[in-house]
Amino acid sequence: MSSPSSAHWVSLVGSIWLQTINGPNADFPVYSSQLKELKGISQVQLNFLAFASDAGKLFGWFSGVAALHVPLWLVAFVGAAFGLVGYGVQYLFLDSAGLRFWHLFLLTALAGNGICWINTVCYLLCIGNFGSRSRVAVSLATSYLGLSAKVYTSLAETMPRLADSKAKAYLLLNAVVPMIVTVAVAPTLRLFDLKGESMSTTDTALLVMFAITLATGACAVVGSIGSTASGLSSSEHMVSLSVLLAIPVVIPVALRVRESMNKILEAKRENRIHDLGSDDAVVVIEMTDAITTKEEETVAAEKPQEEVGGLQLLKKPDFWLYFFSYMFSGTLGLVFLNNLGQIAESRGLEQTSTLVSLSSSFGFFGRLLPSFMDYYSAKSGHSISRTASMASLMAPMAGAFFLLLNPGNFFLYASTAIIGTCTGAITSVAVSATSELFGSKNFGVNHNILVSNIPVGSLCFGYFAAFLYQREAAARGGGTCSGASCYRETFTIWGATCVVGTLLCVVLYVRSRSFAGRLPVRLANLLGARQKA
Repeated sequence: MSSPSSAHWVSLVGSIWLQTINGPNADFPVYSSQLKELKGISQVQLNFLAFASDAGKLFGWFSGVAALHVPLWLVAFVGAAFGLVGYGVQYLFLDSAGLRFWHLFLLTALAGNGICWINTVCYLLCIGNFGSRSRVAVSLATSYLGLSAKVYTSLAETMPRLADSKAKAYLLLNAVVPMIVTVAVAPTLRLFDLKGESMSTTDTALLVMFAITLATGACAVVGSIGSTASGLSSSEHMVSLSVLLAIPVVIPVALRVRESMNKILEAKRENRIHDLGSDDAVVVIEMTDAITTKEEETVAAEKPQEEVGGLQLLKKPDFWLYFFSYMFSGTLGLVFLNNLGQIAESRGLEQTSTLVSLSSSFGFFGRLLPSFMDYYSAKSGHSISRTASMASLMAPMAGAFFLLLNPGNFFLYASTAIIGTCTGAITSVAVSATSELFGSKNFGVNHNILVSNIPVGSLCFGYFAAFLYQREAAARGGGTCSGASCYRETFTIWGATCVVGTLLCVVLYVRSRSFAGRLPVRLANLLGARQKA
């Protein structure tokens, strides 16, 4: 048996760093109000710009097709290049009268499409490099996407002289940071052979990664509270966060050292077997083969029985239940987060970045939650249905929308934390749910088809919220609206929509229970293997 390899852990670290900076659109609420004034656009047009980033996901399936034919590092570079052009051109010509609204829309859509390309690379690396622990790896990596808004706001606050306006500072960071990180991690973006990886080594490394991730999330939450409450400046928080983001490199380094030691022990073992009699050597080899076979069977048991892809996906009733339940929950949460700037402004809050950082930090913990569930379910041998997990996350989100009807700032912060957590968890669970429902062979295309619900939902829900906002503002005789009533109808409708999404997901869970029904068969196979042994 070959010694365990640390190479695929390097790819996980690369995926984590990519995910951390792959949410440049998450900082849009921070500078959206200034952009609105600078370009003289209406609230409806501003919501169309928020939708533009999601509109790029309509063509995200191109990244899945590309990943089947070109190296993953090249796919990541294409995504970073789209962001560099999309946000870079806006930064260069934002003050120019020649940069009109439809230019902004197309450039933002291009950058939004680039996000899909990088996401596809990260998902495929986690699924391909971690076998039976792929769910845990996916949840761990995608949890860092929830930190994107916090990272960008911290960078902007740490470097206040980056540009002559807040909007240009964020646009510059959105353009440059993803490309810099992609260049740095490009050599790690490869698929590796898993045959030498032992489950005990993987589980130990995952526990260490959990500890690092929790510490990173705690640092982000402290930073979201504000420098006054925490006693640290923005630059100190940024340094602390950077150190914690760098620490995961320790895991592949430690495994590399262990790998070298195992090679030495392997050489000694071979020499010892050579000195043993032939019968003893056969026994040792058979024991080693039995352990290897058991691990391979465990990995194989996790593979779904049905592979669906392309147009076949659109013929499945489960796909449409999945599509709309996601749109009425996770997508709805993303629309709420895109509108946080205007919501905070209507409530009279001055520090919009604090609210955005709070939603980002809790979104991080929400994305991390499924990885804990997957880790312990894998250890116990009991699989947790992804559709059941999604349904359980949608219910509190619906309640949070109704809590927003209360005009108090406490309820605004509490609801933002709940919606951020649930939205992050749903988007993380959905990655594994796609492969659970439709297989992993065509995952890159399938999941990008699924997330096309995000631009559809963003357009419908975002436009509707902007229409109600402007109607309320017009009734008061002004261009802006102030007070809790600005979004009262919107929150009521969004809450009811989320209830419908929960019910649809429950129906999907009932229809997909056959997946859970295969567990007794797996257990029987394992028991049979033990009896033979």
